[in-house]
Amino acid sequence: MSAPTPSALSVRIAPMRRRHLRSVLRIESQVYPRPWTLGLYLGELALPEERRIYLIARVGGEVVGHAGLMFAADDGHVTTVAVDPTWQRRGIAARLLLVLFREAIDRGARDLTLEVRASNGAAQALYRQFGFVEAGVRKGYYSENREDAVIMWANHVDTDEYRQRLDRIEAGLTGLRVIDELHAGRFAGRRS
Repeated sequence: MSAPTPSALSVRIAPMRRRHLRSVLRIESQVYPRPWTLGLYLGELALPEERRIYLIARVGGEVVGHAGLMFAADDGHVTTVAVDPTWQRRGIAARLLLVLFREAIDRGARDLTLEVRASNGAAQALYRQFGFVEAGVRKGYYSENREDAVIMWANHVDTDEYRQRLDRIEAGLTGLRVIDELHAGRFAGRRS
């Protein structure tokens, strides 16, 4: 499938299921030097849903991206974000993060954190739009090449101010986003 322009894009965000893992692993192998394994994803998906959120983004019937988050107390830790290289720079990651963060806040997250490669300026810029700031560096974090990871945090995400930030980001995206049921039916069929 050829990628449409962002203004014509219709993205469906849904919970990640076992049936999506072949596509997720294909994206992982294209994006990461050390992709997650099938076993790791199966283990994550087997954990209680209230402690994990894993999403996929589809255009048509094709999985074009995915993202995940785990909880540690009232912190949400982004575990993975990946978009098929053919679909990058079309707002797929931003759409995934909007749903991921809103769901994390609804489940009680007060702060969000993540690690990102020091060389990945594009991802760092995206995270800054979402209010993340650099909080430190993990030296040699990525074992395949000993690259450093930048630790980033977005604090006080449970405030009206942060919700307004998310609304502004969403307003800046073109195209349609449909959210399938994520948690207790709250998001069933929501469109923006």
